[in-house]
Amino acid sequence: MSWLFTFLLTLMVRAIVVVTTLPVHEFAHGYVAYRMGDPTAKYQGRLTLNPLAHLDLFGTIMLMFTGFGFAKPVPINPYNFKKPKVGMALTALAGPVANVLLALVVAVVYKLLVLLIAAAGLYYNEMLTTFLGLLRQIVYVSVGLAVFNLLPVPPLDGSRIAALFLKERTYFKIMQYENYIFIALFVLLFTGILDKPLNIVTGWVYSLINFATSPLDLLIRAVLH
Repeated sequence: MSWLFTFLLTLMVRAIVVVTTLPVHEFAHGYVAYRMGDPTAKYQGRLTLNPLAHLDLFGTIMLMFTGFGFAKPVPINPYNFKKPKVGMALTALAGPVANVLLALVVAVVYKLLVLLIAAAGLYYNEMLTTFLGLLRQIVYVSVGLAVFNLLPVPPLDGSRIAALFLKERTYFKIMQYENYIFIALFVLLFTGILDKPLNIVTGWVYSLINFATSPLDLLIRAVLH
């Protein structure tokens, strides 16, 4: 029974994470595209943090069950950019960057909350512990989403960034096989083959965020002692 409870709790936490991290990711794509001259996302109602505007069925299922996934891509017209390849690369990069920044902000909130609890001499209760655990999950999944989307394979953001360094003929030849690559990626995720390399890189980024917020750790230790 305990494994079932843990599984259901994990799904519930990931569901909450889905409606926080994915909208931020896609909003960032649309906002940067808009600022660079492409209003397509705005006209289609995608410049919003409403998760219903961004969720993709398969991407959400992948995130729920594997911890890595994606949202419905924001529509972007590269011909509205002065330099289409550069514009596409920057808008693609915006999503992962936004997720890392979100993770950093939530990590700061988490540690400030722990500091306030320590300073007030309060004890952790079940509700508070659950909330702190949720904040940790948001940090880790948000980082994982950024790392996963930087893979240089279509339809992920990394493929648009990689296009900046590829000849157009090569890029479009690869894009002809986008559906097959997507299926292969789907299989690799659900069989767990990609878990180790993705978790390693996610761990590196997580460690950097932890290092960036380490002054708060010093304050927490000082208060506790």
